[in-house]
Amino acid sequence: MNAKYRPHATRLEERRDGSLIYTSGYEMSPVANTTGDWLHKWAAETPLRTFLAERYGAGWHEVSYGQALEQVRAIGETLVARGLNEHTPILVMSGNGVDHGLLALAGQYVGVPVVPVAEQYALIHGAHGRLRHAIELVKPKMAYVVDADHYAEALALDALDGVEIIASRPGSHAGVTPFSALLKGDVTVDVDAAHASIGPDSVVKILLTSGSTSAPKGVPTTHRMMCANQTQLRDALPFIGACPPVIVDWLPWNHVFGGSHNFNMILANGGTLYIDDGKPVPALIGRTIENLSMVAPTVSFNVPVGFAGVLKALEADAELRRRYFSELDMIFYAGASLPQEVWAGYERLARAERGEIPLITSSWGLTETAPAAIIQHQPPDRSGIVGVPMTGVEVKLIPDATEPDRFEVRVKGPNIFTGYLDNPEKTAEAFDEEGFFLTGDAMRFVEPGVPDMGLRFDGRISEDFKLLTGTWVRAAQLRLDMLACIGPLAQDIVVTGADRGEIGILIFPNVAEMKNEGFKFESDKGALTDKMLKSEIRRRLAERAQEVRGSSTHVARALVLADPPDMGAGEMTAKGNLNYRRVLDHRKNLLDRLYDDADPATITI
Repeated sequence: MNAKYRPHATRLEERRDGSLIYTSGYEMSPVANTTGDWLHKWAAETPLRTFLAERYGAGWHEVSYGQALEQVRAIGETLVARGLNEHTPILVMSGNGVDHGLLALAGQYVGVPVVPVAEQYALIHGAHGRLRHAIELVKPKMAYVVDADHYAEALALDALDGVEIIASRPGSHAGVTPFSALLKGDVTVDVDAAHASIGPDSVVKILLTSGSTSAPKGVPTTHRMMCANQTQLRDALPFIGACPPVIVDWLPWNHVFGGSHNFNMILANGGTLYIDDGKPVPALIGRTIENLSMVAPTVSFNVPVGFAGVLKALEADAELRRRYFSELDMIFYAGASLPQEVWAGYERLARAERGEIPLITSSWGLTETAPAAIIQHQPPDRSGIVGVPMTGVEVKLIPDATEPDRFEVRVKGPNIFTGYLDNPEKTAEAFDEEGFFLTGDAMRFVEPGVPDMGLRFDGRISEDFKLLTGTWVRAAQLRLDMLACIGPLAQDIVVTGADRGEIGILIFPNVAEMKNEGFKFESDKGALTDKMLKSEIRRRLAERAQEVRGSSTHVARALVLADPPDMGAGEMTAKGNLNYRRVLDHRKNLLDRLYDDADPATITI
């Protein structure tokens, strides 16, 4: 076992009612009071070290820890002088950037909550309803965009009437305040007193839930939640505190993974965050590769499709491969299970390049858990394991009535939120009588009877459904199985069959991969009908059918959708997740066609 990775140690208590209480065998280390403590620490100890950097021409625009503290304090003075406080949030409609990061930290420094929302809400006309919902929910007094011209349509919404608009590039827009004006500060404000007035329970961020099952809810996030989570991460992964981490990261800050987990990991440990302006999509993956060619990360964060894209580039470029693995301690995936062939590819390249494999791992958590609550912190032998409880977290496991080795997961700890914004009804529904947060997720032990081996994710309980036969279908796990079966041809999959006799799948195709394979985009009223494509999917599903037994896992039919998920219609969340219920409602005619054997687009097995 590499000394950098703390081996698992857990405790498991079985209660009389059959529930289990699962905790870490390690004690939790001391926790910072506020994120400002971290900023002060590193500005004093390493004032010249780069904290944040974003692309600027052929190089990077960098801000050091010393500069960051100075600018955060100046912005904090301006916010206080304008009368902003804990009841007057700042809405951020742009993506990741240095100014965004400084504004967020200034709000945290003086107790003004910042509300980052997905930039798609502002940039996609059809998603403006989501933006209006966010504005009505949080009632901001200030809103920030990086470029007023680029976001002009959103800035014209009447919902923003009376809200001061801040832009790094205001263009010719009258009434828009340049971001540079915030940096002037206000000498009449005692910023030290403002900072001293906040504490661990001060709300510094309001994040919106994905909205995959209902309208997005506001999750007030406190200093305590974020600071506790970074202590928990360092307890599990000592190397991130021993050597300041360096990351090249695109993951959006409106999401808890990118904006709280990754951003704060850098700040808490005195590291450097190079903001990747690429994305794991064909049009932008090249920019990510270019950025990685300039910086050697110590930790690599991404979603599975992103890691798959980077792997192809690493296999083709020896110099990129050398730089990427030269300092790498950890490969950390989230959002879905990393395909085993991608996992094996990174292992093979790392072993050839440096003779050892970095920790390849993941964790589990939600917006409400700040986010990490369970983590795999010793090297696993395969993908899909989420690990063991973090220090300070209690995990309550409720056995499934039909499958006793499957458990509903509930959690309690210092990183867990206490309630939704202005929503007492949803808050009451979110906790049990002991104060455990009801996550709605299900898990199984990797090896029953050996709790130190950890847990593996087993789907969302709300996504499970029954066939007409009364057979339960675990839709989330089946979706992962189908993605593995159909491979890169599928961008995503919706599992169907509730109150029907058979399981079916609606497939959102990976357009780039289909073009590479030579399939045609022949369509009929929203469904693809290319005979070669249908034949290939039928072949893959038929091969899988020979390996599975039972109606709960047998996929009997499929249909390939011609149109991508519609964010304006609510089919996709800002985090890139499908809203399965909305897809099924919005495309009911295609769902009916899926179960019509005579339909020319339907694939039957």
